Amino acid sequence: MKKVGFLKIAIFLMTVISIVSCNKDDDAFANVTVNGTLLVGDRSDFNGDIDASFTGNGGSASRSFSWNNNLNTADYNADITANAQGTFRIIVKDSEGATVLDRTIDGGTEPDTIGGVTSSGTLGIWTVNIQVTDFNGDGSFSLSEGN
Repeated sequence: MKKVGFLKIAIFLMTVISIVSCNKDDDAFANVTVNGTLLVGDRSDFNGDIDASFTGNGGSASRSFSWNNNLNTADYNADITANAQGTFRIIVKDSEGATVLDRTIDGGTEPDTIGGVTSSGTLGIWTVNIQVTDFNGDGSFSLSEGN
């Protein structure tokens, strides 16, 4: 009887140790901050120029926010400092839901900077979606009303 009890305890302890030692997600994170506000929900609203940053330690995050653009285009810039792991993606849609920008930067490759002017869209409330996937490093992006 004692051997069965000891065996159960040994199996239980090995299972717990295995689970704890294999769980690397505790250290993984990804954060997106826009105009000084850490985005934790699915939606926030911003007016004026967007100045944002993101950081990660192997984590992933997808954050969306609304942005009031009074012009038909937007100027954008983004850059990352990352090792070979992870991607940064920015998707911008105009007030009618048409995609005016969809760009990705992969960690560990060139170029590690993107910039330019979005496609022409309809002015009003635009939607910006930022995705960092398995991202390890930091970066920044900005949006401002175009010409």
